Amino acid sequence: MSNFSLSPSPTSGFSLNLQNPTKTSYLSFSSSINTIFAPLTSNTTKNFSGLTHKAVLPRNLSLTCRHSDYFEPQQKQQQPQGASTPKVFVGYSIYKGKAALTVEPRSPEFSPLDSGAFKLSREGMVMLQFAPAAGVRQYDWSRKQVFSLSVTEIGSIISLGAKDSCEFFHDPNKGRSDEGRVRKVLKVEPLPDGSGHFFNLSVQNKLINLDENIYIPVTKAEFAVLVSAFNFVMPYLLGWHTAVNSFMPEDASRSNNANPRSGAELEWNR
Repeated sequence: MSNFSLSPSPTSGFSLNLQNPTKTSYLSFSSSINTIFAPLTSNTTKNFSGLTHKAVLPRNLSLTCRHSDYFEPQQKQQQPQGASTPKVFVGYSIYKGKAALTVEPRSPEFSPLDSGAFKLSREGMVMLQFAPAAGVRQYDWSRKQVFSLSVTEIGSIISLGAKDSCEFFHDPNKGRSDEGRVRKVLKVEPLPDGSGHFFNLSVQNKLINLDENIYIPVTKAEFAVLVSAFNFVMPYLLGWHTAVNSFMPEDASRSNNANPRSGAELEWNR
């Protein structure tokens, strides 16, 4: 909405103010009573051949109208306060005759500091879920077995060649009273014909008398997708994206001024 106001002016007769309530700028101009107020008042001050008529002007005349987009572009709709970015679940799945494998990233965790900043408290990971087949193109996800890959283990898989293999051992209860009673071993080995890799997960759980072995062949193309996804997500698992987004020019300037011979400068000067 734009507001127009007319008010008497002792010098020029009257002034017209145009103001937009959404902005601080306004338009103001003034003119003579003889040229503008003649049609607005019954008694107008004129002076023709000595004839004078007393004018009675309104003290304030306001006019309100709806402004058009010609004067001001329509503002973009803003997100309601308190609305947060929705959580998104992503993953990559491989389905074969004997089993299915789903790969999903898990975000890192941060803890607040007294200064108001945040510190990485736990690195992110990639969750592997193995489900045995229950029929043709059917899988029993109630019997799924889970194995979490750390960033270092992901690095080992990324660096595998066509004939290389790696093996990881996990004890979920390590450091607890029931340590050693659950044993998980993941082996990634090349296929005999060189067409890809085997992902073989064996789980021994003495707490529930479980001995499960699930394996799934992964082709070269599928393995290439995994490696590409692992390379992309690695900085996010380390939390480096949050640090990069928080870098500010004034922070670097403040650090250099506080310590002109910082460790970084000494390192670069070598």
